[in-house]
Amino acid sequence: MIIVFARAPVPGRAKTRLIPKLGAARAARLHRRLTREAVSTALAARCGPVEVHGTARHSFFASLGVPFRLQRGRNLGERMYRAVSRALGPVIVIGTDCPALAPADLRRAARALKSGYDAVLAPAEDGGYALIGLRRKSFAFFEGIDWGGPRVYSDTARRLAGYRWRALRRMWDVDRPADLERLRALRFASASRRGAARWRGSRARSGGSGRT
Repeated sequence: MIIVFARAPVPGRAKTRLIPKLGAARAARLHRRLTREAVSTALAARCGPVEVHGTARHSFFASLGVPFRLQRGRNLGERMYRAVSRALGPVIVIGTDCPALAPADLRRAARALKSGYDAVLAPAEDGGYALIGLRRKSFAFFEGIDWGGPRVYSDTARRLAGYRWRALRRMWDVDRPADLERLRALRFASASRRGAARWRGSRARSGGSGRT
């Protein structure tokens, strides 16, 4: 199972660090796009059922085409533990801030858990993590973490001492104004690749060699 943790896209409450640059409404729209991309990535991985766990009920979540559950708990750690503890079997949790996360990363995490690893983490450049996968589930992995701080990954890694776990590749989040240019570059590169693939496909169907 893959669980996508997401804030409700309410202007003024979503992507708050980007509001000085984008304004509340545009920041909320960006959050919607990132959430859709995260769900699409989770579905494309084909690692099992996908659910979205939101901070509040919102009509946007109903448009995503996957089951929705309301996050419950006094803080993020408690909400994440409640989510993973109710899942049957291995579970992967991702957020919506990491557009570089690919289906292949999720499949790699799922294979590690299936092969016997107790946990998988994908570190983020800001000190957090973009993904946590668990076969063994313990509240100790989430308790007392300074969520949003620069030591989320390192503190979680210390709690995993004694367990069999592995780290995936390091990724980056869209969280601050400086990240927006990186996001635009990623989307431009992705659009260019899609365009090239469509061109090659059309040439192949027409029997063209691509030479002039």
